[in-house]
Amino acid sequence: MKSSRLVSILLLLQTRDRMTAAQLAEELEVSVRTVYRDVEALSAAGVPLYGDAGHAGGYRLLDGYRTRLTGLTAGEAEALFLAGAPGPAAELGLGSVLAAAQLKVRAALPPELRAHADRVSGRFHLDAPGWYADADEAPYLPAVADAVWNNRVLHVVYRRWREPTDVERRLEPYGLVLKAGRWYVVAGPGPRTFRVDQILQLTAMDEEFTRPDDFDLAAYWTAYQRDFHDRLNRGEAVVRLAPGVRLTGPVTLNGGTQEDGWTLVTVPIESDDRAHAEFLRLGADIEVLEPPELREKIARTVHELAEKYGNSGPCGGD
Repeated sequence: MKSSRLVSILLLLQTRDRMTAAQLAEELEVSVRTVYRDVEALSAAGVPLYGDAGHAGGYRLLDGYRTRLTGLTAGEAEALFLAGAPGPAAELGLGSVLAAAQLKVRAALPPELRAHADRVSGRFHLDAPGWYADADEAPYLPAVADAVWNNRVLHVVYRRWREPTDVERRLEPYGLVLKAGRWYVVAGPGPRTFRVDQILQLTAMDEEFTRPDDFDLAAYWTAYQRDFHDRLNRGEAVVRLAPGVRLTGPVTLNGGTQEDGWTLVTVPIESDDRAHAEFLRLGADIEVLEPPELREKIARTVHELAEKYGNSGPCGGD
């Protein structure tokens, strides 16, 4: 780790011009004594580094001692810092690696591009998970990522939605995808897609697999999402909506507004059970006409609610 720390000291001094031993120690999470030894090692290696004593002192590099990344435009520099998502990197066990990489890139940028990169990181923050969903616990994510990188076969116990729920699977992990705060592993043979948070047990095997040369993770995921949505909404429901009520997703108008102000529309649905739950949220602002099975299911639920609440008042009395 010492060589990595020496590089970090060099890059910190390039980006911040002057830093005290205490500041360097705090940044690198080491002792001041360690910083002194590292500075001596850099000087012995020929790095033009010197220190000033006093309140305004600190270590500095001689002017002109800098590396440069060439060929980067302002937009490219901005994109590099915007794409560095610390949350997912930390989940993969790469948080410190990402921080070190950004430090190196920033140190090598010319001043004008560094200013652009700093402006982006200070004004944009990427937070993938949604508001109303708890973060998925995926304790085996680092192990899966390691297997993806090293082409190692995994033996897992996986929980799926249908019976039998807990099954054993042999996976050849081709890649990882982060979608809306949830990690998925795309694995052969197949390939198939698995939620990483649904892996209950994992054993990394000594066996290696050969990743198909023609496999394109981004292309696979695009096709997978398209197929998922095609399979998602296979049914239809015909409903009436109260004035001003709108449904999310695609709907087809069946004529214009009716005499009572309600609107007749056809809505794609995944299943009667899912539509039943979604439509009940709208209460009396929606009337399901078709399919008859869904209409009857909602009618039974409404009847059960009416019986449960009856004519009782707010406190349960008449």
